[in-house]
Amino acid sequence: MRKSVVGFCVVMSLAGLAFAEDATESKSIGVDVTLDFNSKYVWRGQNLVDDWAMQPGASTTIGGFTFGVWGNVDMTDENGEEWEFTEVDYYLDYSGVLTDDIGYSLGYIYYEFPSAGGDTYEFYGGLSFDTFLSPSVTWYYDADEVEGSYVALALGHSIELPEDTPFGIDVGLNVGWADSDYNAAYWGVSEYGFNDLTLSVGFPIELSGWTVTPSINYVKLIDSDISDVADDDIVYAGIGLATVF
Repeated sequence: MRKSVVGFCVVMSLAGLAFAEDATESKSIGVDVTLDFNSKYVWRGQNLVDDWAMQPGASTTIGGFTFGVWGNVDMTDENGEEWEFTEVDYYLDYSGVLTDDIGYSLGYIYYEFPSAGGDTYEFYGGLSFDTFLSPSVTWYYDADEVEGSYVALALGHSIELPEDTPFGIDVGLNVGWADSDYNAAYWGVSEYGFNDLTLSVGFPIELSGWTVTPSINYVKLIDSDISDVADDDIVYAGIGLATVF
């Protein structure tokens, strides 16, 4: 099995859960479209593609349900798969609210690797809190190839700038913990513990119906045994585009 799964992450990890209050409100059906370009494809501390990658995605929400698809395309021949889809992920999410300040999400993600094989799937559940730094916690369980758990703890904050500033500043922090089965499958380290830390700073710009977000990202492996087998400090840049049709 190729050691890859989405960081959307979407649900994507990318990264924490958004507060889910609007998920239960009635609204017309639309399609959210994203297109990201990253100088590396890093997922849960793993540097899967050490060069530029293109990552398109689309999702639609009906009531509290969201169905989406996300993919990774290598833009160079770093892994011998230039301009090929190396990963396609399908996900189904249900989000709602427990109280005025606590939201929840439950979901399923199917990971397909067209060239490498080793497809697998995860279930997940998470809580998000509408309070200072928007904390969230999300538990992912791979019930197929790995039979292990990964837990993402996330914080996020948008910095207020003067109204005439053409861009915003979004800061995110994600810390990952995994059990011994997960770490044995993905790192060859048979112990549980805190794996990785990701710090991201984005600069969203509204432009003709699109949100364009340049970003800079820093990834640090926390566990000393894991950092012995992989790059323990990774810096990469990205630019994301998002709109709703």
